Amino acid sequence: MEVCSVYPEKRLSFPDAEAKLTWLSRLLDAYSIVDQGVDEGISKEISTNARALACKKGCASCCRIHAAVPIYPLEMAGMAWYCTEQVDGEERELLAAQLENFQEGQPCPFLVHDVCGIHALRPMACRQFNVFDTPCAEDEDPFYNRREDVFTPLDSYKNKAFWVTLPFYGITDERDKEIAINENHIHRQVRVLQQCNWKELAKKMRLFDAQRKLG
Repeated sequence: MEVCSVYPEKRLSFPDAEAKLTWLSRLLDAYSIVDQGVDEGISKEISTNARALACKKGCASCCRIHAAVPIYPLEMAGMAWYCTEQVDGEERELLAAQLENFQEGQPCPFLVHDVCGIHALRPMACRQFNVFDTPCAEDEDPFYNRREDVFTPLDSYKNKAFWVTLPFYGITDERDKEIAINENHIHRQVRVLQQCNWKELAKKMRLFDAQRKLG
C-alpha cells in the first residue's frame, strides 16, 4: 500500500502511482478542486445564513439509502485502482466480499462497518452531498423531501473540476473543453454506481492478491 500525502490545499498525493498512471493526477486535482469548493460553500452557508452542518463522522445514512449516485469513467478507474492497490487488511477482504455479492438496491458496496472504504477516492457526488441543520432520519433522502437543506455545489468549482478531467476523455483543445462544459457533454459519460458490475472489480482484487503472493 502506497502511503499518501496531503498538500496544504488538501490535494491527495500518491507519488509512485501518479508517476505510472497519468490519469490519476487529473482525478486527484479534480477532487482537490471539488473539496475546496465544498469547504467554501459550506463556510458561506454557516457564516451568511447561520446554518449548521448536520453531517458528521460516523453517519452513513446517505451511503445506505441513495439509489442513484452518479459516477464518471475516470472516477471508476480511480475507485478500481484504490480498491485493488491501496485497501488492505481485514477491510480488504470485507470489501471484496461485498463487491462480489452486491445487488442493486443494497447499501453502497463500498460501505464497510458504516465507514466509506474508499473515502480518499470517493466520487464527486459523495464529496458534494452535505446536509444542513437536521440530521437525516432513518431511510430519509433529504434531496427529495427537503432539498433546501441539501448543499448546492458551487458551479465555478464544479466546472473547473470537470475541466481538468476532460483530457481523459480525449478532449484536449481549449475551445472543445469550453463546449464540453457549457453544453454538459461530460455528463453523457455518467453511470449509476449501484448499477455497475462490481463483481469484476472483486475479481481484479483477487487476481492482484494472487499475483502478489507469487511475487
